[in-house]
Amino acid sequence: MTSVPDILLNDGNTIPQIGFGVFQILPDDTSRAVVEAIEAGYRHIDTAQMYSNERGVGDGIRASGIPREEVFVTSKLNTPNHEPDVARRTFDETLDQLGFEYVDLFLIHWPLPMLYGGDFVTTWRVLEEFKRDGRARSIGVSNFQVHHLETLIAESDTVPAVNQIEIHPYFGNEAVRRANRRHDIVTEAWAPIAKGRVTTDETILSIAERHGKTAAQVALRWHLQRGDVVFPKTATRSRMKENIDVLDFELTPDEMEQVGALDQGDAGRIGPHPEVFARLG
Repeated sequence: MTSVPDILLNDGNTIPQIGFGVFQILPDDTSRAVVEAIEAGYRHIDTAQMYSNERGVGDGIRASGIPREEVFVTSKLNTPNHEPDVARRTFDETLDQLGFEYVDLFLIHWPLPMLYGGDFVTTWRVLEEFKRDGRARSIGVSNFQVHHLETLIAESDTVPAVNQIEIHPYFGNEAVRRANRRHDIVTEAWAPIAKGRVTTDETILSIAERHGKTAAQVALRWHLQRGDVVFPKTATRSRMKENIDVLDFELTPDEMEQVGALDQGDAGRIGPHPEVFARLG
């Protein structure tokens, strides 16, 4: 199997372009899933305080026998934890749950502009503390819109290393991707196969047939060729292998355009809009 490429972050660290997402994997199943993902070749695990399975991620990495420094681990600050003292305490809890001295990447999960007086900059400055003391090797954001990024960059000392946002063939999220590129922020795509919707798409299936691949593999390859980091999520061993087996073929420029033409703009969004998402917990 071809090794997963690394992408250089704006702080000098690198991140594997394909990660294994553990969203909605039950805590009791997480350790097993992580072991199987590592056996399949993944070296990048994406979790969050909100997922309640950080402990399983740490247990799985230890059970895999792979040295900690060979696995890139991301977690994210949960929405009730934006106040500075709470952010500090819960970050300590994240490290304790994982059983690690550091995370490779720590994100603000949602900007929450309708909560905390719309102040995510103060929270970001706490993440800057984690980076300075080395307990977060890199820091970034998730679900930030263009003006959220502009505010954060103007009012703090650190440009986020990544912005993890919803992206898939039906929602290209191009305005945010352009803003990320403008500030040298790596784009990470969550829901990269639109929660399975791509598997029945005639355009993508036609391309998949030409390459001897599945529709999900074509969608993931489309993301990779655009330069984004992806997190296909599954608890099934065979799908784990399928999702990482996307490095031995390439979509033509015409095929890239065909997949991109499926974009429905905001109507294609399947997750909540970051401007109105205000759930605590």
